[in-house]
Amino acid sequence: MQLTPSGSLRVLLLNGPNLNLLGQREPDIYGTMTFEELNKRIRDYAKEIGIELKSLQSNHEGALIDAIHEAADWADAIVINPGAYTHYSYAIADALKAVRLPAIEVHLSNIHARDEFRRTSVVAPATVGQIAGFGAMSYLLALQAAKAIVQQGRE
Repeated sequence: MQLTPSGSLRVLLLNGPNLNLLGQREPDIYGTMTFEELNKRIRDYAKEIGIELKSLQSNHEGALIDAIHEAADWADAIVINPGAYTHYSYAIADALKAVRLPAIEVHLSNIHARDEFRRTSVVAPATVGQIAGFGAMSYLLALQAAKAIVQQGRE
């Protein structure tokens, strides 16, 4: 684990395809909070609990994989909402396994209560755990979990 000079933990936050459309995209499922509002809430909370956060949203699988690879050099943990890649990106799962950082999968909606195809995550086996169905709170819970997991590793 690499601590910043201030002693905070470093977390990479990744958001996959279409999450940039929050607030517009299916508000009955994802809510009306915009992506910018969600990111502000996450950043503010991360700062409050002593996490240095670097975030990236991409609609391109390769960009997400490159960010995961780069995280091996600086991050203590990864929080990832793979979006639709959840259900078929073995490449993202392999990247998470390769970097050997604790990763937490998050989803705004409860993927297990939705369409059948959304109930299977090929990414989940490469993560410490999955948090789904709590809206924006899913991300805050994931940050708490990441911090606890990294701190337990220090002991």
